[in-house]
Amino acid sequence: MTMILTDLPTEILYQILLCVPPATIPTLQQVCRKFNDLSQPLIWRHHCQKQFKYWRPEHDIQNKYAQAPAKVNWKRLFQTRHLGNRKISQRFENILSSQTGRIEQSENILEYGYNAKDTLLRHLNVRDDAEDVLARRYYSDAVLGAVHRTRAIEEWSKLREGQLVPLERALAAFDQFVLHDRDGDLEETSTRLDDVAESIRFQNREISDASPQEKAVLIAKYLLSNKLTGVEADTEYHNLQNSFIGLALRSDERAALPLTSVAIFCAVSRRLGLAAEPCGFPFHIYAIIMAPEGHDVDGRPLAGGSDTQQIYMDPFRSDKVVSKKDLVAQLKAMGIASMEHEAHLGTASTADMVRRTARNIITSIQSTRHIHSLSISAETAYPESDGAFYSALWALLLLPEDIAARSAGARYLPYMLDHVEKQFLMDISLIEKFAIPLFEGSHHNVQLRNTIRVIRAGDLMPKTVKPRNPETSQSVHFKVGQVFRHRRYTYQGVITGWDVECAAAESWMSQMGVDRLSRGRHQSFYHVLVEDKSVRYVAEENIDDSHFDVSTSLMSLAGRHFKRWDEPSRTFISNIKDEYPDD
Repeated sequence: MTMILTDLPTEILYQILLCVPPATIPTLQQVCRKFNDLSQPLIWRHHCQKQFKYWRPEHDIQNKYAQAPAKVNWKRLFQTRHLGNRKISQRFENILSSQTGRIEQSENILEYGYNAKDTLLRHLNVRDDAEDVLARRYYSDAVLGAVHRTRAIEEWSKLREGQLVPLERALAAFDQFVLHDRDGDLEETSTRLDDVAESIRFQNREISDASPQEKAVLIAKYLLSNKLTGVEADTEYHNLQNSFIGLALRSDERAALPLTSVAIFCAVSRRLGLAAEPCGFPFHIYAIIMAPEGHDVDGRPLAGGSDTQQIYMDPFRSDKVVSKKDLVAQLKAMGIASMEHEAHLGTASTADMVRRTARNIITSIQSTRHIHSLSISAETAYPESDGAFYSALWALLLLPEDIAARSAGARYLPYMLDHVEKQFLMDISLIEKFAIPLFEGSHHNVQLRNTIRVIRAGDLMPKTVKPRNPETSQSVHFKVGQVFRHRRYTYQGVITGWDVECAAAESWMSQMGVDRLSRGRHQSFYHVLVEDKSVRYVAEENIDDSHFDVSTSLMSLAGRHFKRWDEPSRTFISNIKDEYPDD
């Protein structure tokens, strides 16, 4: 007896629809009634879960997954996401194909918010042998970075407006600036903390009956023993990674400054029913553990005059209770007046913890001399200092300590704009939406608007075409895409453009001593991208194109202008043919 497809049990047909590409399901259902009779919501919910990992918060996707399948129109939701991904990919291909209008195309992608992350990650993780692998990875990372930073800045803006933002979420916003394609976004950080709390609950079944002090000790002991708090004794205290809560939760080693350690402790404590908040102590952060109303920290009914409604702990160092008398003695030793003690021993605001984290990041960068003289090895480190410094600038700009600090916030603008123009060009809309309104009515507002206007105009302006001719080829000996070492300063770079002779202003030529060069100003000059992310203008006589291994940092930056590396010719394949068609 011959069996046909429709003879199969319903369960088998259902499994078939779960395995076939979603685009083929409507066709199968049109040609076979039995396929059409299968439960539609279950099928489309499965494909939503399989195809899309990241969702905009407005979707409230976890709540949808928890509902009965029939209560959600999963097919429509899938179609919306699928159509959105196609449009995102179209916009992204436009970014790759032309140097003109990249900001506008990226902003179209940013309108999809976190819905764009799945598609951008797919482009970022493209195969090594892709025809435009470097460009695809570079620009997908650039747009994805803007998606991540948008979420971070939105969290800090909520905090600025007085909305309640959990401490761990406000601190995880810093991780968004250095995330790239790694795990550790806002939701993943929260989930990791949930998992830690659940592990503590599993290992300590009696914890629900424990007193507040007993809970606090159990939690601190677990975090220390599992290397979730503190800093390894043999590592640098001011290592940049120690300020990022997401990194601390995923690290195999202790990598959490006192502030980060206390934030982890407080977040886990709250998940286990223990009231814990950071304490605004100078130079070191402690945790305050509060007993429930009417009880002391040992769980006993509160007696009149009892002073045991709260205790202090230092989860960075130990699982022991810290004496309030010792903290007061420290404050006195610092010369802090008695009338100010309670303020320093009280609960610190989330905004204050964000500001202190920003300052810790800046201190870490300064202590390792990363701000202005980055080493090449530092450029390949994670987290990279540029993204970290940029996060600190945004945090301090959005969350000033007082009115005076708010006025002084303008001092961050030159650094911020410098970062935007050189590395974070996709953040133009963030400057317009979140930074410019902070300076309404001031000359800074006008300066910002003018700067943004110039950047946008430059992005929309078609590039001047510079073809080669016999005369040009005789004088311009190197081509776009060639790598070189600078003969004097030895750095590696790649040529991104050229002029037949020096086209810089007279003042620049005078300052740089161009006329003192052996061939002077009447030699070819090259626009170059350097491995330290800088852009420079180099005389031909300083170009050394002898064989060397291209640095990892230069390879990762090259996607800004080039499609891929070609080993036989030892050149980068140009992605700027609209400007230099013959190179």
